[in-house]
Amino acid sequence: MFWKSAISGFSLFYISFKLKIMSQVSYYTEEGLQNLKDEVKQLETVERPKISQQIADARDKGDLSENAEYDAAKEAQGMLEARISKLKNQLSTARLIDDSQLDASKVLILSKVTIKNIDNGMEITYTLVAENEADLSQKKISIKSPIAKGLLGKEKGDVAGIQTPGGVMQFEIVNISR
Repeated sequence: MFWKSAISGFSLFYISFKLKIMSQVSYYTEEGLQNLKDEVKQLETVERPKISQQIADARDKGDLSENAEYDAAKEAQGMLEARISKLKNQLSTARLIDDSQLDASKVLILSKVTIKNIDNGMEITYTLVAENEADLSQKKISIKSPIAKGLLGKEKGDVAGIQTPGGVMQFEIVNISR
């Protein structure tokens, strides 16, 4: 009886876990989606055979019980397979953003926004992207970031109050483009 309830409890947990994962849709630009596909292809066609060869080479060296190279290669294989699985899951829930359907007069995802700090007059331009494509070095910020959250829905000329660790800062929206 115990096993039956434990198995059914596990089954319910597993089903709810899978549903949670499946319901997490990720939005990508065309470039971001292609980068994700390219990474999966690279891992499967280049890295996987490389690690398989390392395992085969380590096996040829004899006793596997004390073979550090074999253990390291198997561990690398496990991490690689986990990475591939994670990326494939992301691909399965990926949706392409159609920027032609977005209102260019308001700050939305894929907007390129120039903002001016009201206090010091400094201007900076950011592109608002999906969380998985954020890259501050390219001035691409996640729509889930505090700055983006403060800007979303605003129009040119609006002032956005954005909460920072130093307090609320005021930014004027100077320009919005796609």
